[in-house]
Amino acid sequence: MSVKKQFIKTKPVCKVTFSVEAKESNSVAVVGDFNNWNASEGELSKLKNGTFKGVFELPKDNSFEFKYLIDGFEYANEPEADSYRYNEFAGAENSVLEV
Repeated sequence: MSVKKQFIKTKPVCKVTFSVEAKESNSVAVVGDFNNWNASEGELSKLKNGTFKGVFELPKDNSFEFKYLIDGFEYANEPEADSYRYNEFAGAENSVLEV
């Protein structure tokens, strides 16, 4: 799993690339504050090598909580997240992305 950030000088956005190695999985989505925790808006594309990848433009100067949703039922945090925040609704920690 990894997160890469590319800040755009001409726009107040950051292109964020999410990558998840999940060869045995059928689907992976990134869900979080930036897409109302909606898996269909955060679907990642499966590459030939089994890695799921997606790029999203997120507004700069923000902090977002997120998780990966694997095969529609398993949630996973990002090991390279900027930090983690406990979420009472989920009863667990979420990954935090600072852009």
